[in-house]
Amino acid sequence: MNVSDAVKARRSIRGFKPDPVPPELLEKIFDQARFAPSNCNTQPCHTVVVSGQARKDLQAAIFAEMSAGKAPSSAFTPGDQNLTGVYKDRQYQCAMDYYGTMGIERHEKDKRFALMMKNWEFFDAPHVAFISMPTSMGPVNAVDVGIYLQTLMLILVEHGLASCPQGALAFYPDEVFKIANIPEGNGIICGLSFGYEDIGTQINQVIMDRAPLADLVQFVD
Repeated sequence: MNVSDAVKARRSIRGFKPDPVPPELLEKIFDQARFAPSNCNTQPCHTVVVSGQARKDLQAAIFAEMSAGKAPSSAFTPGDQNLTGVYKDRQYQCAMDYYGTMGIERHEKDKRFALMMKNWEFFDAPHVAFISMPTSMGPVNAVDVGIYLQTLMLILVEHGLASCPQGALAFYPDEVFKIANIPEGNGIICGLSFGYEDIGTQINQVIMDRAPLADLVQFVD
């Protein structure tokens, strides 16, 4: 598979088979991803991969926090704040496509809530990665995280795996810090649920469009 094919094949998958990825393949994938470039080679990303019983325990612990009424908190400001104009329109269309594919109407708030909660079930993926960087860092370093995340997702595609990047997985970090040796001073910036796609499930029929090239790129001679 070449890079162009991997880019086109990659999309957010939210339905996974329970089969775990073999440990040797996991190590290979994350070893390959560490070669992603970063500003001045600072390599600000730290990744924790949670699988097996630890993943089940983490899901239960986060749900317990939510059931107890704990408010979400994040080390970094969510990236969808203050959207206006075409950017807000695209966000709205994304939600319409997502809920529409699942047959959920706008007024069905209980069903919308249940679908949202699947974020913290990791969409039933057997693995979830939590990506952090020092809280002292800013947007330039967050670009490095984005480069790493895209690199990782494309390598997953190359190996026949699917994934879903989730900003929501930064909202309840305390339980993650309890089970993982995350560097002191780091904050979780996002999570990534991944595994083998459960092909044919309804939730995986969601297809997001892209704006035309002319709206996104300008060529100047």
